[in-house]
Amino acid sequence: METQQTARPKLFIGIDIHKRSWKVHCATDLSSGRTFSMSPEPELLLNYVEKYYPDYDVTTAYEAGCCGYHAHRCFEGYGWRSLVVNPADIFRRGKERHTKTDRIDAQLIARELKDGRLESIQVPDPKREQLRSLFRRRNDLVKDMRQVKSYIKMQLLYYGITVPEEFDNDHWSHRFRTWLDTLVFDYEPCNIVLASRMRSFRFIDKEFRDVSTSLRKYTKQYYKKDFELLKSIPGIGGIVASGILSELGDLRRFKNIKHLAGYVGMAPGVYQSGDTFRNTGITMRAHRLMRSYFIEASWQAIRTDPVMQGYYRKHRGKNVKSIIVKVARKLLSRTLAVIKTETPYQIGVIE
Repeated sequence: METQQTARPKLFIGIDIHKRSWKVHCATDLSSGRTFSMSPEPELLLNYVEKYYPDYDVTTAYEAGCCGYHAHRCFEGYGWRSLVVNPADIFRRGKERHTKTDRIDAQLIARELKDGRLESIQVPDPKREQLRSLFRRRNDLVKDMRQVKSYIKMQLLYYGITVPEEFDNDHWSHRFRTWLDTLVFDYEPCNIVLASRMRSFRFIDKEFRDVSTSLRKYTKQYYKKDFELLKSIPGIGGIVASGILSELGDLRRFKNIKHLAGYVGMAPGVYQSGDTFRNTGITMRAHRLMRSYFIEASWQAIRTDPVMQGYYRKHRGKNVKSIIVKVARKLLSRTLAVIKTETPYQIGVIE
């Protein structure tokens, strides 16, 4: 009597991806497999699998990081199932938490993949992924702008130059810039330093404005419907709307506000042990960039929306930071509602 194979054998590949090399661990449903190093080229892994594991049902996984999603897209193009996982989701036993090598990381990923304990993060499509790059470039320029301003103020402070009261704020008007240009130090080196820093400031300022304009223009062109829905919410402007669409993707994928709040980092942290129970504030696990944008947008919302203003005043007297997080959570709920219902926000209608 001849035996027939009733199911395809399974191959689980855990990969620790780096710029110059990959550490790969291959495990089957029947064996623990082997670990090896290879050049960072997906085609080489395809050739290896076709040579040693033909007709296997292949599943791969690697940690999200600086190498992006190119390998993931290649693996899916080969007909494999591919997961890109959050490094924090990979379970480590006791001693594994204190020992870290590329080999161990690849073996852990393969083990968790084989046991079915890994879930992939949401991989954006290439168009949205590259929009995200533009949004993050704007944030880089914000940091550069803040830094060069600090350097200029530091130079003035160091040499005892007092900034006129009318200019002593975060907004650098054209009059203030002209005032800086006219400053003259006793010796030429300081004049050269200030002139150099002012050139850097003007370059970054122009780049910042150009990138911001391009970001709003591109988002409005390719995501016009959702862009206009988000902008209908008081507190959310073009830049925040572009950030939501690039960083969070299509909000329709979130089942409910708890799901979205957990992703952004607006969910409460809780600690319980026996009779001990306490709140630990908002969760440490978060999309920190978008959480900061929602909190910033909340300050604008309480100035422009009577409903939000009333909600803020209702809790006045408590910790200001806690109140603004509550407002941000409410703003997040509105964001999900307008996208799911595809109805522009109107005060008192969507809550």
